Amino acid sequence: MKTVLVTGGAGFIGSALVRHLIRETPVRVVNVDKLTYAGNLESLADVAAHPHYTFAKADVCDASAVCQIMERYQPDTIVHLAAESHVDRSISEPADFVRTNITGTFTLLQEARRYWEQLPPDARAGFRMVHVSTDEVFGSIPEGALACEQSPYRPSSPYAASKAAADHLARAWHETYGLPVVTTNCCNNYGPFQFPEKLIPVTILNALDGKPIPVYGNGENVRDWLYVEDHVAALLAVMRQGRIGETYCVSAQCARSNLSVVRAICELLDEMAPDPRIGTRTALIRLVPDRPGHDFRYALDASRIRNDLGWRPRHDFACGLRKTVEWYLAHRDWTGRVQSGAYRAAYPVAGAGA
Repeated sequence: MKTVLVTGGAGFIGSALVRHLIRETPVRVVNVDKLTYAGNLESLADVAAHPHYTFAKADVCDASAVCQIMERYQPDTIVHLAAESHVDRSISEPADFVRTNITGTFTLLQEARRYWEQLPPDARAGFRMVHVSTDEVFGSIPEGALACEQSPYRPSSPYAASKAAADHLARAWHETYGLPVVTTNCCNNYGPFQFPEKLIPVTILNALDGKPIPVYGNGENVRDWLYVEDHVAALLAVMRQGRIGETYCVSAQCARSNLSVVRAICELLDEMAPDPRIGTRTALIRLVPDRPGHDFRYALDASRIRNDLGWRPRHDFACGLRKTVEWYLAHRDWTGRVQSGAYRAAYPVAGAGA
């Protein structure tokens, strides 16, 4: 049985990938996560006792710990998702992003290289590392255009810059040392278990509680949205079929303005969870001063992964958003524990980092 090592497997995308691998595929999964504020093992409660699942608490910046984990569990595939990912936090605390996203990626690449080089020939030939990145490395995309794998990097935020640096390191370790790396650049994800600091869960939870819903600037900034389970399917396709040294942009090409997304959520909640004390939830929307370096538009061309690997998203935005709102309505216990910090008591977390 093959072994997949997932870094950041207690995060939003990582936990979705781990849950799918355990439930749907005949592999062992080793989840390596430092458990920062956004790492929540409660998101993996359904698979935690599975005999093919192992959790290893470790910081990807800790070379010794990473080395020991690789030697112990002998992964055939590494999927690197561990990252600081919230742009607002990168503006106020950029050092955390440099440490985790750049130094952490460097450390993982170095240890993966050492591990890979000592494998027997057959195992070396079958090994690969998937480095997962973001569309934000391309910066703001002009109206009517799409970023693709050949687009120049123009990161605007400390977060985007740290991910751009990590992408360059991953490609360099392939070109220089031959490490079998495949890179993906994905658009904004949404869906169940997303930590309530991102636009969609913030909007859902504030709207449910009758609190103001903040939207940056005039709300016309555009983001490209992908349901998290569709991203997982893309990662599986890349793990199995992706060409070594290649990059794949992942997008459902569901571009929407932030304000239109917030309004759609408000309308869904008015339908599914009406509250006469709150009234029409669009009245809760508040335009707030824009954040520094706020890119206006992201949009990706996913032609390569569609044509070469046969991947297609299963959810359009309306379907995915409805499923997401339904999940948050049905899991107020999970969101309540995250909002109160109770999940930290159950699974003590480290400070900001990997």
